[in-house]
Amino acid sequence: MTGLLEVNYMTTLLLDGSRYRTPRELHIAIQAMLNLPAYYGMNADALHDCLSERREPLRLWIASAGEGEVARSLSAVCAVVEDLGGTVKEI
Repeated sequence: MTGLLEVNYMTTLLLDGSRYRTPRELHIAIQAMLNLPAYYGMNADALHDCLSERREPLRLWIASAGEGEVARSLSAVCAVVEDLGGTVKEI
């Protein structure tokens, strides 16, 4: 279960960390879902830079954190979303 939803005019990103084998795969999916630029650096710092240019905060729903490096990377993604005024919810 992974995807992008428009709920109450706020962009909602739905991620299932168990679907990704590497942090890079996770970031490729995020890049595609959010239509991030080609120069996106595939890490939390690059995500922060890209999301800070948006007008509205992001809502992030997590179906599963995954394991190992993917879980750590997804945790960093969650921190970025919250740092920029968005919300994170485990579903």
